[in-house]
Amino acid sequence: MHVEVIEAGADLKSVVLNLGLYYIYDFSEHLGFRCPDDGLFGTSHWSKYWDEPDRWAFLVKVDGELAGFVFISPDGTQPGSQFGFGEFFIMRKFRKQGVGQKVAFKLFDRFRGPWEVRVVTNNESALAFWRKVLHRYTEGNYHELPEPVVRGQWECVVTTFDNTK
Repeated sequence: MHVEVIEAGADLKSVVLNLGLYYIYDFSEHLGFRCPDDGLFGTSHWSKYWDEPDRWAFLVKVDGELAGFVFISPDGTQPGSQFGFGEFFIMRKFRKQGVGQKVAFKLFDRFRGPWEVRVVTNNESALAFWRKVLHRYTEGNYHELPEPVVRGQWECVVTTFDNTK
């Protein structure tokens, strides 16, 4: 299985936003989003990943097929955080096959520095995934805050590590 992480410039923005509809739909299970009257979940606030500095958008492909997207953001809750995942989405078809871990490792290796990974507290499968991935990547050298942090309107588990080398 060949996993690619491709920087998504303005030419690929519409593809990322289209995939975002599936992501928001998936997330509605954990955050209780209502389905809009037009049937389309919104992603309009994501334009900042193409308009603002220190933000990056990526598409994920598996064997040439679209498989998800990732946003890298400097918006941490902890002092000194430099990088974090604004959003991280792997389509259900590609989950539990190591795709997400490969994507995370590639992006961790590309962006060196203090990281913060946030996960909505009631998203148990994502919490298990990130704990496993972070343990493997850092060889256990990460810190999970003892109490959840409120980020916007959601409570999140926050984990930090520094891969500066």
